[in-house]
Amino acid sequence: MNPIQHIINIQSFSRGEINRILDRAAQLEPITHSGVSDILAGKILVTLFCEPSTRTRLSFDVAMKRLGGDVIDFGPTEESAVAKGENLADTISVMGGYADAIVLRHPKEGAARMASEFSSVPVINAGDGAGQHPTQTLLDLYTIRKESKLNNVKIAIVGDLKYGRTVYSLTHALSMYNAEIYLVSPDQLRMPDSLKRDLTDKGAKITETRDLDDVIGVVDVLYITRIQKERFPDLGEYQAVAGSYKITEETLKDAKDNLIIMHPLPRVGEIDPGVDKSRHAVYFKQSFYGVPVRMAILSMVMG
Repeated sequence: MNPIQHIINIQSFSRGEINRILDRAAQLEPITHSGVSDILAGKILVTLFCEPSTRTRLSFDVAMKRLGGDVIDFGPTEESAVAKGENLADTISVMGGYADAIVLRHPKEGAARMASEFSSVPVINAGDGAGQHPTQTLLDLYTIRKESKLNNVKIAIVGDLKYGRTVYSLTHALSMYNAEIYLVSPDQLRMPDSLKRDLTDKGAKITETRDLDDVIGVVDVLYITRIQKERFPDLGEYQAVAGSYKITEETLKDAKDNLIIMHPLPRVGEIDPGVDKSRHAVYFKQSFYGVPVRMAILSMVMG
């Protein structure tokens, strides 16, 4: 596979390219248990996070170091030239001279694509507002493939389907694998019609409901999302839907024995801690899988 120049959205990948990334992650996963490789020795990654992040930022850091490379953390933007008024294009142009790749998280949708136009090195989108989060999607697909099945999977995606960038990327990718997708949300947080049309045009099988009980006994994967307070333009709108769904042991009484529960984290009350020890919970494994998947991505873009 040729080195990937930029990773901006999941739509730019074919099913075959996604499978090669997942296969590469499986090859690299043993390194996460046994030490460090020299695959990217001498390479430098810049992480530029203009929004808070824990798992994405740290897993990129760990992935790069597991591959023998080094990481420069841009740090808080208020302590950088950005606070003096420097625009993103100039920042990216400068960072490209310091490193071999840039991981960018930004609050504005489309920021990663714009950054790629000014960068002399690969840009990896680590989340742009309510837009895309392609590396989260790749680790989600890896989790589904390892812990359940990816082809013909039946998956319920629950919660914020309007503002959740994870949902946008994941549903596009699942449409390539003949998935049956159940969208579970309050009316106020339904997936936008334009995105649903795009998915159905690609052959995705979509069912919408407000009631999780309608699908809990049918699906192989239960994908829970946080209702993101920071994305709502109006606090009252958020308060009207906060706490709409909570997964408890009682919720799962009619679930399939092999159901898996996923969550991109952080969770804020969507999953009761009592579920953590159940056979269904894989969300902490899911978070771990971000390391081998991002190792695969970094090895490909900096190959």
